[in-house]
Amino acid sequence: MPGKLKAKIVAGRHLPVMDRASDLTDAFVEVKFGNTTFKTDVCHKSLNPQWNSEWFKFEVDDEDLQDEPLQVTVLDHDTYSANDAIGKVYIDIDPLLCSEAASVISGWFPIYDTIHGIRGEINVLVKVELFNDLNRFRQSSCGVKFFCTTSIPRCYRAVMVHGFVEELVVNEDPEYQWIDRIRTPRASNEARQRLISLMSGELQRKIGLKVLEMGGNAVVGYLQCFDLEGESGLVVRAIGTACTLDKLSSGSAPNTNTHMHPNTAPASNACNSPSKDGKEPVFGEDLTSSSGPPTPFRALPTTSSSPPPFSPSKPCSRQSSSSDTDLSLTPKTGKNTCFFYLQEFPFFTLTSFPPGFLVHVGGVVSARSVKLLDRIHNPDEPETRDAWWEEIRQEIKSHAKALGCHAVVGYSESTSICEEVCILSASGTAAILNPRYMREGCLDIGITDHRLFEEPSPPSCGFCHIPYDELNMPFPAQLTYCYLCRRQKVPDVLFTTIDLPPEAAVTGKGCLIQARLCRLKKKAQGEVNATAISNLLPFMEYELHTQLMNKLKLRSMNSLFGLHIQISVGENMLLGLASATGVYLTALPAPGGIQIAGKTPGELSNEHHILTIQKRINDTIAKNKELYQINPPELTEEVVGSPIPEPRQRSRLFRSHSESSDEVSELDLSHGKKDAFVLEIDDTDAVEDIHSLLTDAPTPTGFYSCNTEIMPGINNWTSGVQMFTSVRVFRLSNANLTNQGLNKIFTDLCENLLKSFYFKLRSMIPCCLCQLNFTVAVPEEELIQVTVTAVAMTFDKDQTQEKTADKPPTKGGSETEEQLQFPLELCADSSSANCQPTSKISVSSLERCSPLPEGRSRSLRSSRSFGGSSVTVVKMTPLSFLPGTRIIKYLGIINMFFIRETTSLREEGGVSGFLHTFIAEVFSMVRAHVAALGGNAVVSYSMKECMLMENPNKNQAQCLINVSGDAVICVRETDQEPTPSTTNIGHTSASATDEAT
Repeated sequence: MPGKLKAKIVAGRHLPVMDRASDLTDAFVEVKFGNTTFKTDVCHKSLNPQWNSEWFKFEVDDEDLQDEPLQVTVLDHDTYSANDAIGKVYIDIDPLLCSEAASVISGWFPIYDTIHGIRGEINVLVKVELFNDLNRFRQSSCGVKFFCTTSIPRCYRAVMVHGFVEELVVNEDPEYQWIDRIRTPRASNEARQRLISLMSGELQRKIGLKVLEMGGNAVVGYLQCFDLEGESGLVVRAIGTACTLDKLSSGSAPNTNTHMHPNTAPASNACNSPSKDGKEPVFGEDLTSSSGPPTPFRALPTTSSSPPPFSPSKPCSRQSSSSDTDLSLTPKTGKNTCFFYLQEFPFFTLTSFPPGFLVHVGGVVSARSVKLLDRIHNPDEPETRDAWWEEIRQEIKSHAKALGCHAVVGYSESTSICEEVCILSASGTAAILNPRYMREGCLDIGITDHRLFEEPSPPSCGFCHIPYDELNMPFPAQLTYCYLCRRQKVPDVLFTTIDLPPEAAVTGKGCLIQARLCRLKKKAQGEVNATAISNLLPFMEYELHTQLMNKLKLRSMNSLFGLHIQISVGENMLLGLASATGVYLTALPAPGGIQIAGKTPGELSNEHHILTIQKRINDTIAKNKELYQINPPELTEEVVGSPIPEPRQRSRLFRSHSESSDEVSELDLSHGKKDAFVLEIDDTDAVEDIHSLLTDAPTPTGFYSCNTEIMPGINNWTSGVQMFTSVRVFRLSNANLTNQGLNKIFTDLCENLLKSFYFKLRSMIPCCLCQLNFTVAVPEEELIQVTVTAVAMTFDKDQTQEKTADKPPTKGGSETEEQLQFPLELCADSSSANCQPTSKISVSSLERCSPLPEGRSRSLRSSRSFGGSSVTVVKMTPLSFLPGTRIIKYLGIINMFFIRETTSLREEGGVSGFLHTFIAEVFSMVRAHVAALGGNAVVSYSMKECMLMENPNKNQAQCLINVSGDAVICVRETDQEPTPSTTNIGHTSASATDEAT
């Protein structure tokens, strides 16, 4: 047998009362793996049973070890009736299958019931013994590491990046099977939860097999999603970037604080403007023949039959594409096609790259498609859905080709489902990548070979240079010469889905920019409904881009990073939300002003009215320049080499209504010395749009916000970090809503959510809200749901960047508990039914974020001994790092799916109380699993799904949550090894409740 799994049940605590006569419980445990089940003895009349069972041994294939979770079920023994279920624990075995990960899982796990929530804890020990399996036809992929982080993991180096991997698995949804008529809600939920756990393990194993076939050993930027298609089935799908990673020794581990020095990285010739002979190095050319020095990378000859150094394997998708030849790219230099297109889909889910990795960025490419789920011929087979996604990817690939690019970075996929209609969306950033950085050692964060570089030309502008031919542009654009190198053309505005490159030169600070849009639609079924949605989508996307452009110019910025556009479909409406981080890139031209113009007769054409609006816009732009410290250097002389030409056409910004071009030509578009963007007032809606543009709530003094990992323009972070999750559910009451009224409600909902964050975090000023991840949904006809996860980070506005790098964190790796805005999070993990779980979340009207008393807050530590056991408080953050700490070990991926249902909604505090409690329980279970692996933090944490269904009339509600992240061990920057209390895995617990009391 390839593997032997051993499990031991030690003890339980804080179990619920199951026998009302004695107020006690007769508990025993069933341990199940695959088709084998073991039982412990019954521990009579105890709420804190001590089983101390023997080792239960399972001899299984390693394939099953990857697919199956270990199920631990706690029951109450009844002599004369069926045993009552108390709750379950699902333990993922996969982290034990990697040689670098933990050797044992040991700790206190919350016992979870889908109806009652957490019902005590159970202490479990799990070990795995693996045997070598040299079978070439094996179906397991043990040893392949998975990372949620969208950058090369810290303490690893990328030997090679192989490319895109994808997979999906399909099954029937137990919620919609005929047995549901005779099945209890608990049985239905548990069947669903178990099935999703099995499908998730199978999916991870299959993707691991593809990585092994490509010659890799890891998946970075792993994105797994669930599609609940109702009666059509349940789909679990995932995408990622296959890599070959090497673990760095502790002495050479990259410093996690390299993000503090974004402009000190060495320059790459490929990132510069052109070489001395006037040509830029491109893929497929012999780079050693350029004017730069010889490099360790040897370009692939066009006639070579050897595998390319970038991807040494066949394409990783199931279906081969017949249109690869048509979609292959001929670079503008006229050389042969780049070897990236030997891959079927040259996509990368990474969003953060080392300096010089991106040669050029073309802009955002996206595709959407509306599908009918009832058209799937065989719901149990994945072929139809595979074909759907392949269509989307081919379209993305063709868009990248049109932009003169051979790769797509920052790639992601998503769906929105309502009844039988499904909207498939994919987006990324078209780019040209540098092949030198695909060799061993060059992808290390903060590690670069200085021999690769010869001339000290500016590295901060190369990625902004256009990759497409100026004389054959795919879209109308205003081009100017780069404001840094003065040699290459740059666009007037740049949209991307990636994080700001570390080498980018930025003026001032960035800010969060959001566009929000609602569109009503008639209720319909089948093809009529799909057609109506298809007709709305292009106009919604155009309106969202228009709003983004307007707000970008209003803030006097010229580029967007981390752009994420969501379209959510409901029965009678479509919601659109676009979030990005606005930045002023020094290499791009300064944005023009916004000029108001109107020709409509009546009050709207009143000159005084237009002048008033114009003055408000000009004042807002001036205030934003001061707020975000945008003071670009003035050009005092002509550009070296060739003068900056006058733009061939002026950039215009209009609403989606049609205008007469000859009217526009009569307008004076000048605003000072810069070209102006024109907003045409043609009806009442246009005036309201402009008012909404001006009434966006300004960010309070001392606060900044962005949806990227690092706030552009801020480098001196402190160790003060606070993650929070918020869910707002709004019920529409007016049945006669218009598009304009719905837009206002949606905008106010998002704005009020941000205002509540600023209010609660006011004691952390100066503070920045990073990685703001908004998710919108229309769970029911009259409901709008907004879910937000983010992290609040403090910075020292008086301390210089260099001083920050030299100065160790004042309070060490753990945050200063005295300064935590939401200390209640530290006791969020309820280990007792009598302890009210609390968390730093704001759910609807429930926004209890009061700090603990000072003495109590100070008593909490990162790791303490209590009652003979080590209690570890696990930090959670959506960032890929924790400021002031260093990641020394990745313990595996956390990918958990939970279902919670209640038939006593009002008694639990309504939707607010129900969601608040559920999310606190999710935090508790995630922390428990990380602590059991020996970890003390979760990085790259995200809540991918939060689906709420409620029926207030029946006092019922159900919620499904999917969370993921990377379990890690962090130490302070000054420490070399973790303290013994942090790595104690004998009796660890994620619950800090006992300690706090």
